[in-house]
Amino acid sequence: MIYGHSGNILHVDLGAGTTELEHPGEQFYRLYAGGSALNAFYLLRNMPSKADALSAENVLGVSVGFATGAVVPGQSRVVCTAKSPLTGAIGDSQAGGFWPAELKSAGLDAIIVSGRAEQPVYLWIHDGKAELRDARHLWGKVTGEAEALIRAELADERIQVMQIGPAGEKLARIAAVINMCNRANGRTGMGAVMGSKNLKAIAVRGHGKVALHDAAKVISLARWGAREAKERLAGLSTYGTAGIVESQNAMGGLPTRNWHSGVFAGASAISGETMHQSILRERDTCYACPVRCKRVVEVQGPVSVDPLYGGPEYESIAALGSYCCVDDLVAIAKANEICNKYGMDTVSCGATIAFAMECFEEGILTPEDTGGILLTFGSATAMVKTVEMMGRREGIGDILADGSAQAARKLGPKAQQFVVAVKGLEVPAHMPQVKRSLGLIYAVNPFGADHESSEHDPSYSGSATQLELARLAELGLCTPQAGDSLGPEKIRFAWVTQLFFSALDSLCLCNFVWGPAWQLYGPSEVVTLVRAVTGWDFSLQELLRIGERRLNLLRAFNAMEGSARSGDTLPARLFESLQGGPTDGIAMSPSELERALDSYYDLAGWNRVTGIPTRAKLEELDLSWVADKLSHTPHMGPR
Repeated sequence: MIYGHSGNILHVDLGAGTTELEHPGEQFYRLYAGGSALNAFYLLRNMPSKADALSAENVLGVSVGFATGAVVPGQSRVVCTAKSPLTGAIGDSQAGGFWPAELKSAGLDAIIVSGRAEQPVYLWIHDGKAELRDARHLWGKVTGEAEALIRAELADERIQVMQIGPAGEKLARIAAVINMCNRANGRTGMGAVMGSKNLKAIAVRGHGKVALHDAAKVISLARWGAREAKERLAGLSTYGTAGIVESQNAMGGLPTRNWHSGVFAGASAISGETMHQSILRERDTCYACPVRCKRVVEVQGPVSVDPLYGGPEYESIAALGSYCCVDDLVAIAKANEICNKYGMDTVSCGATIAFAMECFEEGILTPEDTGGILLTFGSATAMVKTVEMMGRREGIGDILADGSAQAARKLGPKAQQFVVAVKGLEVPAHMPQVKRSLGLIYAVNPFGADHESSEHDPSYSGSATQLELARLAELGLCTPQAGDSLGPEKIRFAWVTQLFFSALDSLCLCNFVWGPAWQLYGPSEVVTLVRAVTGWDFSLQELLRIGERRLNLLRAFNAMEGSARSGDTLPARLFESLQGGPTDGIAMSPSELERALDSYYDLAGWNRVTGIPTRAKLEELDLSWVADKLSHTPHMGPR
């Protein structure tokens, strides 16, 4: 018996209209776990290199983890992986909610989708059974309407629905996949991949339970977490991720005016504290999690905000707020609602609008281009209107809905300098000028800039708590570094914690709850959970090895697509000096990044010249088959 995993992977061929179950053995799960690594395995195995991301040849993996559905905090996570239409490289995105636990209750570990349906369809999964149903009546509906229609059609209000909105249907490259109408697999354009396949939604309902090897130990971990969360994560619970707006601003690390500055005069007006005191209706949560970090906001009046669509996170507040110099919290909440209704990534959406505002300021865009909208920094009205136009792909929104890098290609060479993206993915709201190791991780991360792919520098500095330092010591990190350092030990910190976070994205554990430093549970508790759920004789080293295997799989995918070291860079804006506040004059330097890349590749076992995993490294990770595939890629094989 395989504990934790159901042992069932559903393959869906939309072109043929067929579904088929695969039953991998225990060794498969020990190698690939779930989430990103499992998805990447099927992408590399099943799809040809250089396939168009919006073609039937692209493969979409939707996967949960070994502990998903167990009654323990932070386990209800789902990962979507495919070739990204936004970047042309691997696309990977995580989300929480109740949908992941429901999929496990329905008896599945993953869904691997290939082909393209002739007409819109949705996938209906219930207690181990799967069927494709007509979705033509759902096409064009926003997420709230489509979810209600599916539940009514199937006569069950407890069905969980993962879906795309009109943005995904219209192949907006920043389109997200939405569940619960407010939880998003937001990054890298996975919604456009579903749209290109004419797959409107995946509805799930199950009544099964996760088989646990040691249920008593899992319950003990859960009870401990429920008690400790009240104190350790009190701020996150009370104010959500938006609780860091003012602290980021105080350190000069709140991206402002399209990343010209790290300080925003209107930070207090859009903070988590202000939200808590004004428009917050309730705190929401994911399945079996006591942290309750999700926001639900409601506004009634000339500008109304529907609580069905949740409320803005820190990243959304920054991208739709400080990036654009908008200090109107209601407008930000409205823009967040529109993103969740139409199915768009709030980070890419806000960042692209900030890019467009700078283009407008520089005369690259004119009122004629924008349909009369004065797209100026600080205009809440213009920001909200542009979000809606992007969701509908109308007017200027048609260009911007494909993200800032794609838009710049259409607007001309001068616009390129205003793009703040890595590999085509807009940069999230943590500034590498302030958190130095993030610059390196942003550059090397296979799917572009991501703030949840490694631990942040303050946890390994003089300001770190004893808990943070003790947990990092479990990973062999015992020499805290200066905040502005990017020397050998800081690079090692970035690499080791990247492996840890990479493992979490394959075990599908929330890195607000499980992590290497400040989180509710630390490294030893992750190992304890894996052992209790699976019964495996599991070690911390095996945990890190899962993370390393995932990174190498994602990196190998990119190599098959022609990506090399040249793509591991940062946008020009991050090499410019910041303006104002405590970070005035601070910038990263290209030479600093290049030195860090050399050291990073050496730690990773990747070729310094190409940035591609070597055969020796892949064989060490039991990925000889991947090395064989790479060896047949012209001029890209590992050496």
